[in-house]
Amino acid sequence: MTTTALAAATAVEVRGLTKSYDGKPVLNGIDLTIPAGSVFALLGPNGAGKTTTVQILSTLIPADGGTARVARCDVVREADGVRRAIGVTGQFSAVDNLLTAEENLLLMADLNHLRRREGRRRAEDLLRRFELTDVARGKAVADFSGGMRRKLDLAMTLVGDPRVIFLDEPTTGLDPRSRRTMWEMIRALVADHGVTIFLTTQYLDEADELADRIAVLDGGRIVAEGTAEELKRIVPGGHIKLQFADEAQLRLAADLFEYAKANVEALRLDIPGDNSVLTVKAVLDTLDNASVHAESLVVETADLDDVFLTLTGEGVR
Repeated sequence: MTTTALAAATAVEVRGLTKSYDGKPVLNGIDLTIPAGSVFALLGPNGAGKTTTVQILSTLIPADGGTARVARCDVVREADGVRRAIGVTGQFSAVDNLLTAEENLLLMADLNHLRRREGRRRAEDLLRRFELTDVARGKAVADFSGGMRRKLDLAMTLVGDPRVIFLDEPTTGLDPRSRRTMWEMIRALVADHGVTIFLTTQYLDEADELADRIAVLDGGRIVAEGTAEELKRIVPGGHIKLQFADEAQLRLAADLFEYAKANVEALRLDIPGDNSVLTVKAVLDTLDNASVHAESLVVETADLDDVFLTLTGEGVR
């Protein structure tokens, strides 16, 4: 691939990025390359610098050192170009509670300098896409549920038709059904519209479900990067993953295994084990004796929880 083609295929490129607050380094020379049309997840404990990274890349704050390009635009010298190319959804909803969903979207269309007819067309399309048409006009956003507010928040991000979207912990505080709905929307944005998603999250299952590549940020540095499967191979250990048809069977199974972790959203039970034939047989015998039925069983190496705890200070703390 030529240098020009490589640049066109890269949505975000960061080299040696640094940032300190009151003399304390938050980012200590991080490098990132994110292909266009992909989902990238940045993981890290609280205070690791995830939000700071998003703020720098979205031109909200300056870096102390290093370079960054988003949508082929330098975040310092071509900040206006970056802003035209991106959308940002922060940790907290940015919608106006006193307006309706439609009014919020039309306001965002005005801020993006869209013509009135185009702004109305785009607002109607987004309301339909995010299943907000029924509450678009007659209900103030203050009366929305948390899931509906986050859907509207993401819809407002899309008014400007961005090529790169920064989602800073977008599902914080949502119930399992709303989180799953948000995941489906994020997947559709990439599959149907070819946008690039830069996702920060503390939910490791979220990164595992959505991300093409994952980076782990700790102590101001990227301590590991790769696909979910590549990262899992870093840590020894294993898990037996059981998939269930419904929540009732999942909860019955969870009661049988002391150290198992239930994922209600995915209807999955993760049981730590050594992956031996005897261990798998013991799990199956336990389920059979209790008349609990699993849809499928997968034996895996370490999961992202193990990776996270091993690579960050969380394991020690």
